[in-house]
Amino acid sequence: MMRALWSSASGMIAQQKHIDVISNNIANVNTVGFKGSRADFQDLVYQVIRPAGAINLAGAQIPTGIEIGHGTQLVATPTRFAQGDFKETEDSLDLAIQGEGFFRIQLPDGRKAYTRAGAFSRDSQGNLVTADGLLLDPPVQIPSQATETLITADGAVLVKYPGEIEFTQQGSIQLALFPNPRGLQHAGRGMYIPSEAAGDEILGAPGQNGMGTIQSGMLEMSNVKIVDEMVGLIIAQRAYEANSKSIQTADEMLSMANNLRR
Repeated sequence: MMRALWSSASGMIAQQKHIDVISNNIANVNTVGFKGSRADFQDLVYQVIRPAGAINLAGAQIPTGIEIGHGTQLVATPTRFAQGDFKETEDSLDLAIQGEGFFRIQLPDGRKAYTRAGAFSRDSQGNLVTADGLLLDPPVQIPSQATETLITADGAVLVKYPGEIEFTQQGSIQLALFPNPRGLQHAGRGMYIPSEAAGDEILGAPGQNGMGTIQSGMLEMSNVKIVDEMVGLIIAQRAYEANSKSIQTADEMLSMANNLRR
């Protein structure tokens, strides 16, 4: 009976964490470049009362054993890197990645971070920066005297100066790939930082060697599907409720056993 109490308790804890993951997804349904996560669970250790294949008293082999599990636990929260919907902004510095890849960002401490959120602006020196003022890496600088900026699908940054007809290339934007993007660690603010699980960074031009292309004047929105999240929320809530009922049932059975003799 005590086994049922602990198994159901583990189920309630797991479903609470499941709801935490879903709640974070829903909270970021309108966050630019956000990638939703899911909760993966696995069963815990089993108590083997009778192993499969054992020989009974009659000398026959038992085809199936008796194993009783001890609940569940959260084992991973992998990020879903599926493409999000595009939103047109008509701002040439708003960039979306069509396909695989990340923008590489220079952090203040010298480390590199990676993001799918392409809402870039110019700082006081004309550098392309994120909404938090972090530099794009490799850096791209757009002169203040430029009258028009054009960013092509292959990452070329073109500017037009006063009195000129043709565009001049001012720099280029590169993208980064990882063998296992799910191994990247969340750093908040739409950023990811590398880890050994993600593998070695592959830096290259958009549109080459598996890199996605850049769409200027677009932003990639969150890939969270609110309907799917609401369904998952209902399922998690019902599972939490069912586990609480299991605890209540086990408690009532213990109470009955305690009251057999009065």
